[in-house]
Amino acid sequence: MKTINRILLVSIIILQVSCSTSKTANGSAVSASKTNKKITVYTTAENTNLRLSLSDNLISKSTAQQTKSTVSISLDADKTDQTFLGIGGAITDASAEVYAKLSPKKQQEFLTAYYDKNKGIGYTLARTNIHSCDFSSDSYTYVAEGDKDLKTFNIDHDRKYRIPLIKSAIETAGGKLTLFVSPWSPPAFMKDNNDILHGGVLLPEFAQSWADYYVKFIRAYEKEGIPVWGLTIQNEPMAKQRWESCIYTPEAERDFLKNFLGPTLEKEGLSSKNVIIWDHNRGDMLTKRANLVFSDPAVSKYAWGIGFHWYETWNGGTPKFESVGEVHEAFPNKNLLFTEGCIEKFDASRFQFWGNAERYGLNMINDFNNGTVGWTDWNILLDQNGGPNHVGNFCFAPIHADTTKDELIYTPMYYYIGHLSKFIRPNAKRIIQTISDKKLISTSFKNSDDTIVTIVMNQSDKEIVYSLINHNSKNTITIPAHAMQTIVY
Repeated sequence: MKTINRILLVSIIILQVSCSTSKTANGSAVSASKTNKKITVYTTAENTNLRLSLSDNLISKSTAQQTKSTVSISLDADKTDQTFLGIGGAITDASAEVYAKLSPKKQQEFLTAYYDKNKGIGYTLARTNIHSCDFSSDSYTYVAEGDKDLKTFNIDHDRKYRIPLIKSAIETAGGKLTLFVSPWSPPAFMKDNNDILHGGVLLPEFAQSWADYYVKFIRAYEKEGIPVWGLTIQNEPMAKQRWESCIYTPEAERDFLKNFLGPTLEKEGLSSKNVIIWDHNRGDMLTKRANLVFSDPAVSKYAWGIGFHWYETWNGGTPKFESVGEVHEAFPNKNLLFTEGCIEKFDASRFQFWGNAERYGLNMINDFNNGTVGWTDWNILLDQNGGPNHVGNFCFAPIHADTTKDELIYTPMYYYIGHLSKFIRPNAKRIIQTISDKKLISTSFKNSDDTIVTIVMNQSDKEIVYSLINHNSKNTITIPAHAMQTIVY
């Protein structure tokens, strides 16, 4: 454990240094603001001390080294696709409760690590739950049981932990955070199983009351000074879970949006809120939901886009990235948003397991290359046990807190996410590119200030030399084994 703690301490120090005066691979300090170079490389690699570290020494200078290139990445910055919304994570009850147990010094370190774009990884996107979810310490709602008219509605529960954390995140992010909200289940009395857990469906006689519930939540949060950008209709609407859950068939979700939620938001002056359908896994159902809603003008007008998760691989299958691309191609004027993903089956011995980070890199790069505009991780913070969670559904987060020692544990996932979130900024445009060999995966964006950001990931056991080509410019770069790189130029 002492060895792990030393490694974590070194990683944290390297991250803090690398954002202003970054270290190269040979340890020499270089001020990022004074390099004046046409191309800058940042690297995170397994079995090294590189963690989002400035590593321009990996740019090949000699002709001999340049001839060793085995992969070429070619892009044309004039050919672009979707507009980037942001990257972030969910501020759940669990995250807020763990955060509250940290000392003020560690709380500030945590906020800076995620939300400061200069000293941290610059999160700009957030999700939070409408009353309880599995990552709450208990089940709760905002109304008394049976209160169809919502006269007892209040968010006092959230004022203790969650609202203070969201406010602090917004402040650290520079005063703006794109926040969307999601319910896991209506209150028990509104469902056919009279249970907030274990699936069930919304009873027709409570459809309007449930639509009004979203409105009350949005207004209550905005009264607290927390702007709500958008909402999903239902978290994982095809999953009957032992925690908060509710089933919507494609037709039921369409009809609820068309006849209740959409008109209610419009009537209440909240039509600017961005409504996201589905909010479940990639695959056939993603395309089915999109076709059903987006092909019907009467309901499509209420839908900003469609959200999805990555858990379609639960039974051993592969990620269905192609379904994301199919929706983007069929409905280019609608938006695709990754709304949740995490590493499940928590095991404290795997805090530094590199494969977890590579799963993030693989999913993020492929989702963006298939038209996704934003990417939202699950819990931003969990404790040393992967919780709290009221049904024992423990999992990993990019940062954990050992609340018994007042320590933060930075996992490799944090740095891999940071390779995108820190450098690709809202309103960037994805650049169309080609790659000559599947040894590497890559995506590129052009920021509003015309800087180009290329992300490259190497999942192999060997370092790879590759060429990065944009119009008439060509740079040859070495990426270590099991590494992520960000090239800014």
